[in-house]
Amino acid sequence: MTERLSFIDSHAHLDYPQFADQLDDVIARAATQGVDEIITIGVKLSTSDAPRKIADTYSNVWFSAGIHPHEAENEPDACNLEAILAAADHPRCVAIGEAGLDYFYETAPRQMQADSFRVQIEAARRTGTPIVVHSRDADDDMAALLEEEMAKGAFTGVMHCFSSGPELAQRALDIGFYLSFSGILTFNKSDELRAIAAAAPTDRILVETDSPYLAPMPHRGKTNEPAHTRHVLTKLADVHNMTSHDMAAQTKQNTYNLFTKMRSS
Repeated sequence: MTERLSFIDSHAHLDYPQFADQLDDVIARAATQGVDEIITIGVKLSTSDAPRKIADTYSNVWFSAGIHPHEAENEPDACNLEAILAAADHPRCVAIGEAGLDYFYETAPRQMQADSFRVQIEAARRTGTPIVVHSRDADDDMAALLEEEMAKGAFTGVMHCFSSGPELAQRALDIGFYLSFSGILTFNKSDELRAIAAAAPTDRILVETDSPYLAPMPHRGKTNEPAHTRHVLTKLADVHNMTSHDMAAQTKQNTYNLFTKMRSS
């Protein structure tokens, strides 16, 4: 009999409307594919109760609390350290974020994004939990900001849905960060990203869906869900010349090593 896979979707948005009224089925389908745990990610403090309630309801779901760079101008507490700490003060909150810089859409001024990001890094230091980083079209500023903040005081984190260039990947790895790969890894034109994934140390890589977005091949263009993490895992195993079972075990352990509250709760 083939041994069952067991791994973790390290980044999903289970509170989004695409999953309304079907979470039982979504989580059950994920389990059939080997996704035994899921981290549902917060993007606004004003809606932080939604991922928290999901994590309270499902014993295999965890959550994060933070402010996405898109929301840095609209969220009243985007730079309120005490409010962020309060939102994260829960036994099933395993991370801060997602936070970061997005220069592709720039729905918030760059300085506001950076200010909120720095405050959330401080929240990660205070809580001893990792920060989940969103970076798009901001490689140079992202690397510089992370290095500046690391010099002020240590913290841990992950570059979620990594799709940036090799220099940012290396600079993130150099400060001890992890790289998380999504369905983009499976896209036909993602050769450079697959090369970056192949070069990354196997003890510093994670898998995720970023669902309901970025469905991997062969589901591209459809609503993504945690069950589809298996396609990302298979591709990541392939680029590292590993079996899917070995990659499942490796990424699961890596997720526990980064999100330490998942093992201690």
